[in-house]
Amino acid sequence: MSRLDTENLLLNSNSAKKLFYDYAEGMPIFDYHNHLNPKDIATNRQFDNLTELWLEGDHYKWRAMRWLGVDEELITGSASPEAKFMAWSACVPRLVGNPLYHWTHLELTRYFGIQERLTAENAKEIWDACNEQLKAPALRAGGILEKFKVNVACTTDDPVDSLEFHRAIRDQGELSTVVAPAFRPDRVLDIANADFPSYARTLGTTAGIAVDTYQGLLDALQERIQYFHDHGCRLSDHGFGAFPYEQADVKEVADIYGKAIGGGSLTPLEERKYRTHTLLKLGEMYHAKGWTMQLHIGAIRNNNARMFAKIGKDSGYDSILDFHLAESLNGFLSRLDRNDQLPKTIVYSLYSSHYEMIATTIGNFQSAGVEGKLQLGSAWWFHDQKEGMLKQLTALSSMGLISTFVGMLTDSRSFMSFPRHEYFRRVLCRLFGDWIKEGELPADYEYIGAIIQDICYHNAERYFQIH
Repeated sequence: MSRLDTENLLLNSNSAKKLFYDYAEGMPIFDYHNHLNPKDIATNRQFDNLTELWLEGDHYKWRAMRWLGVDEELITGSASPEAKFMAWSACVPRLVGNPLYHWTHLELTRYFGIQERLTAENAKEIWDACNEQLKAPALRAGGILEKFKVNVACTTDDPVDSLEFHRAIRDQGELSTVVAPAFRPDRVLDIANADFPSYARTLGTTAGIAVDTYQGLLDALQERIQYFHDHGCRLSDHGFGAFPYEQADVKEVADIYGKAIGGGSLTPLEERKYRTHTLLKLGEMYHAKGWTMQLHIGAIRNNNARMFAKIGKDSGYDSILDFHLAESLNGFLSRLDRNDQLPKTIVYSLYSSHYEMIATTIGNFQSAGVEGKLQLGSAWWFHDQKEGMLKQLTALSSMGLISTFVGMLTDSRSFMSFPRHEYFRRVLCRLFGDWIKEGELPADYEYIGAIIQDICYHNAERYFQIH
């Protein structure tokens, strides 16, 4: 059986190959947004089997398996780890054209040195061989970070998190990777959620500040931001469907908060006013700390009500929301910029038709002192594949400056996702290689290679200032 050529994958010209192998391939990784569990890193988790490492929590794979009619018991249910892996293996040959086909074979090659294509026929042999390799220190959680030269990994953490495992990682001093928290206050903004009053009080208890008033909530958030800052945090992150921008004065927002904390119901307009005002206040706090604010916009989540009731959130039933963004995004950024309180900001959209609009919007708010202060975020979620990456990179280069781009992230819960950086670098070198081939760039590889290396790593290192 012929193997997939992972050495030349996506590299369609000699220029692309030279840029990748001479400049991109050996760069370390700055993974500034992921959903790795810091406990796994602190305890240097050893994975018992390939399913545990590769399939658990991976809704990309789950969606593909459902598309092929696989029973849910073999995806998220009670089937044995081996049975789940066998079911996945039988799906892989049917994934042609989907990035999972490339990712799967890159992962098998880069983690385990297995260059065969995965099929139902060789699945048992690969299962046994990989499980044997998982006993080695190099494939424990910390070993994987070292193996892939992950210099920085930023997890995603709720404001009420104690960050005990981040402290443990730092105190152990055994890992060369800097593992930093990122502040994700989505539950603070989700004021319409029935659990909001309980969560707000938990936040207050954690901060040691009464949150019966809106000012108390802001004070509690300020305390938690300081706590996160002291633990190495330099980024926040926010997830939205449609992006809210509805102006209101502080008294009106305080009344809305009071109604919600007392268990009252809110109108959609009141919800938008609270979310807008609170996000603006958070933006001011981030600016004061020198943090970067990430805005992940455009996911419509948990759309299958039956399956949400059965297996809960983050299980592969999310999709792309189509909506208008330009007016709300420009208004929000302008409001923070008015008093020079706009933090470094990365704007991601799951609706790729927004790319050009976002690129032109962020050009309105760049400022002295920081190259690319505002960023068009990397092709995210459903778009972190060849066509999506090329569309994002082309929009950024056409409407802005690709040379300042802070590059790729995994946005993943899996320790098997680091080859996505390699995949991105191959697409990046393909694009620049095409420009050289078409005469749009000079064949000056030292000059172009330095830009490639900046995008792969150095821009992120300078931008986030996490060491």
